[in-house]
Amino acid sequence: MATLRLFLGLAAALVALTSCGGNPPLELSPVAAEGRQIANASGCASCHGKNGQGVTAPSWQGLYNEPVPLADGTTVVADDAYLYNSITDPQSQIVEDYTLKMPRNRLDDAEIELVIAYIRELK
Repeated sequence: MATLRLFLGLAAALVALTSCGGNPPLELSPVAAEGRQIANASGCASCHGKNGQGVTAPSWQGLYNEPVPLADGTTVVADDAYLYNSITDPQSQIVEDYTLKMPRNRLDDAEIELVIAYIRELK
């Protein structure tokens, strides 16, 4: 009986981990959490992922201040200026190996700054 309870408990834990993806929840500052909410509500998550993990578009996880190879053969650093430019003029610097074109969005500067704060915190 104890073995059966142990087995059922382990099975339940496995199902819970599997259904949640097994990833711990993101710990974000209030500003970054607001940026995440804006990114998800604005459709960014459909390509960049609910947690910035990348789906059909580049991952945001670990992106900030890292080199980004571009389709034109150059490399840029994913700093605030690059991220702002990528959000406001998505076709100006296409990431290497990504052919899906990011659509223009209707985010204002304050919302963009919040999304950038979110990307900064995705380690």
